[in-house]
Amino acid sequence: MEYYELHPETPQLRYINKAVEVLRKGGLIIYPTDTVYGIGCDIYNKQALEKVIQIKNDSDSKLFSFVCPNLKDIAKYAKVSDYA
Repeated sequence: MEYYELHPETPQLRYINKAVEVLRKGGLIIYPTDTVYGIGCDIYNKQALEKVIQIKNDSDSKLFSFVCPNLKDIAKYAKVSDYA
């Protein structure tokens, strides 16, 4: 396991690239959110998703949250309606 601390004002590109490499190889990353730490993986990698389920001790029917660059990208991954 490796640990890298990214600085928000000056993120080190080499550490970001290492995280991307881990994700592409089916690995997991841990990242801070507003309240807790999140576990991240490639949403297209079933084995990586199964690792998250195992670590969290969740059932495989529990839904996942995911992070995307902006709201317009959500439609690539989910059905979105204008219903408010």
